[in-house]
Amino acid sequence: MSNLSAPRSRANDGFTMLELLIVVGVIVILAGVSVPYMNKTLGSMRLSGAARSIASGIQDAKLRSAAKFTRARLFVDTSANTFHLEVLDTSVNPPHWTVDGGTTYLPSDVTFGFGPVTNPPVNTQPAIGQAPVCNDDNGNAVGNTACILFNSRGIPVLDSQPLGFPPTNLDGFYLTNGNEVYGVTVLPTGFIGTWHTPSAHKPAWVIS
Repeated sequence: MSNLSAPRSRANDGFTMLELLIVVGVIVILAGVSVPYMNKTLGSMRLSGAARSIASGIQDAKLRSAAKFTRARLFVDTSANTFHLEVLDTSVNPPHWTVDGGTTYLPSDVTFGFGPVTNPPVNTQPAIGQAPVCNDDNGNAVGNTACILFNSRGIPVLDSQPLGFPPTNLDGFYLTNGNEVYGVTVLPTGFIGTWHTPSAHKPAWVIS
């Protein structure tokens, strides 16, 4: 008996144009919602990664100063958004700052700054600000720079003080991507802390 009148299975029919349009519409909506969130997440990861690099660079300067029994500093160029390690060569007269290692660049969407944040993390600096300006070999201030410097005992000091005493409480580097702010501070004891405020416009510092 012929089965020409039997109903066809929809499994062989494929999708209708309406169904395809609905699927495409859902994909577009999901993409519109997820892409901004993903961009924000990636931006936050780049900012936190830059802050960790800064903290690591400060720790390297502290260790290098003690290991070589001389001064060492993390040198930040706030206009170029770069930083590198320098060690004071005391074998020459006058002593000369030498670069130790390469230069690190901040991610393209990260800059040195703290935006509208007006207060430093609690029990760190007396007022929020980048670390004191760097001095050249002759003791002259270098524009658009900030340096965190350690003496031969790993204590943070000011470059402007020949003997390096007393320890300074002015050290800190701040980074922002326009939405969040990270701070890396150094206490007079040499303790390095990394801080984070999830919103630059509603700051509330938390230790990272």
